[in-house]
Amino acid sequence: MIMENLNLSEQEIVRRKSLDELRKLGINPYPAEEYQTNIFSKEILDTFNDDKPEAHKHVKLAGRIMSRRIMGNASFVELQDKKGRIQLYFRRDDICTGEDKTMYNTVFKKLLDIGDIIGVEGYVFRTQMGEISVHVENFVLLSKSIRPLPIVKEKDGKTYDAFTDPDQRYRQRYVDLLVNPQVKDVFLKRTKIINTMREFFNEQGYLEVETPILQSIPGGAAARPFITHHNSLNIPMYLRIANELYLKRLIVGGYDGVYEFAKDFRNEGMDRTHNPEFTVMEIYVAYKDYHWMMNFTEEMLERVAIALHGTTKVKLGDKEIDFQRPYPRITMTDAIKEHTGYDITDKSESELREICQKLDIEVDNSMGKGKLIDEIFGEKCEGNYIQPTFIIDYPVEMSPLTKKHRDNPALTERFELMVNGKELANAYSELNDPIDQRERFQDQLSLSEKGDDEAMFIDQDFLRALEYGMPPTSGMGIGIDRLTMFMTNNLSIQDVLFFPQMKPEKKAEIDSPEKFMEMGIPEDWVEVIFKAGFKKVEELKEENPNKLHQTLCGLNKKNKMGLKNPSQDDIKNWLA
Repeated sequence: MIMENLNLSEQEIVRRKSLDELRKLGINPYPAEEYQTNIFSKEILDTFNDDKPEAHKHVKLAGRIMSRRIMGNASFVELQDKKGRIQLYFRRDDICTGEDKTMYNTVFKKLLDIGDIIGVEGYVFRTQMGEISVHVENFVLLSKSIRPLPIVKEKDGKTYDAFTDPDQRYRQRYVDLLVNPQVKDVFLKRTKIINTMREFFNEQGYLEVETPILQSIPGGAAARPFITHHNSLNIPMYLRIANELYLKRLIVGGYDGVYEFAKDFRNEGMDRTHNPEFTVMEIYVAYKDYHWMMNFTEEMLERVAIALHGTTKVKLGDKEIDFQRPYPRITMTDAIKEHTGYDITDKSESELREICQKLDIEVDNSMGKGKLIDEIFGEKCEGNYIQPTFIIDYPVEMSPLTKKHRDNPALTERFELMVNGKELANAYSELNDPIDQRERFQDQLSLSEKGDDEAMFIDQDFLRALEYGMPPTSGMGIGIDRLTMFMTNNLSIQDVLFFPQMKPEKKAEIDSPEKFMEMGIPEDWVEVIFKAGFKKVEELKEENPNKLHQTLCGLNKKNKMGLKNPSQDDIKNWLA
């Protein structure tokens, strides 16, 4: 019994007792039967008309108790369903029409708690205070909550005791969604973003597809993969870092346009804008180039903004981002020259390394020309582009899957869309020359041999596919998590993921009951010691004996445990 109640709060113990009492009354606290509702709270609040109350004379809804005001023979409850909250009015003689008043006096008043899920039937009316409410004529318990919710209070427009600790919110998202209604709205908007994009692509006749998550070669991006093992095949496998190469295989196979909303995984750092598991949308369209894709991307984002907000202007922190097209287009070389004063055109690796040193950019020997240029842009340029801006024409060393620029073979036909100082989308005129692609992969292999653990692998099957011929194609990838951040005014990626990756939760260390009993504490009193909050023998020994005596005797009386109180000398002997 001691170990069973060891980690339970006083409220949790009381709720478990209520659970037992409900069962003794023949009430199943977790019934299996379907509970059919006919309306939601918001519909009642939006449509109730005092002149036509008969339209709502029989409503049936279900939800969670979020607050209660017990007032003798009549009480009020705030019920929350998926559309919002509404007040319920309970009157004893309406709930219990006969002599037996158990359902109101015992079940409702004593055995129900905030957090319990109930179903109610009744009619809608307006209270003397003017609040639209449901007069409950019948109710049923649908699920008993045995862990208390955080109680968030509001008064005069101010919120008190809010559930705001980020670590708790991300670990217990289910609680966050219950007590912070604005959080649920973020995820509804996330779904709307995806659906708007999907509608846009489908209108163009492009096909949504699925490609492998477990891959024998992690291709399509420069990133460190997660590694696992396939037991039946006895080979190492990788969680995909990108779905690009499989989608381009489908273009080779004859589809004109394919796209996928995909989960990708990169075994890299975690911060406010990066999660090791993330959602990306990649689309590839045959017979197009990166100029066409820029226009396509602008149109898509403008449409998403309007679908969510009714305007192209979106609030993000203290800034206003305008997604109305067209967006400025600036070459990578011009961007670096503008913000650093250095022209990187035709610079060698050693010259780029020297520029990095002069700009106080930290580099290492594994970095080739592409990585060095990327570091310069990331450190000195990227953060300056707040409004949507296309950075175009990347150096060839930075883009191993991109077609060389039609006018300058030292560059590639690639763009990245910058918003709020961060990359939002990445796109190419795709490289479809199999010989050129093989040489680029070989260059990546050389970087890997120098120690770059993010260099691309050589995918021989993808090269074979290209040898059959891939039409001129443009592809684009966009991070759904980051797009949702921008569109919902969130600066942390954890706020737009239901269950972000977290460090393992630290468990409180607890000494066994036997350790406390070795101090001379009777077994029956060990449970009271735990109730008082002492989990370690050393913590208990540091407590003042007189204060401990008062605490333990008080808990014994409050919880009606019926134990013989220890004397002050007993307490001193325990702590000696």
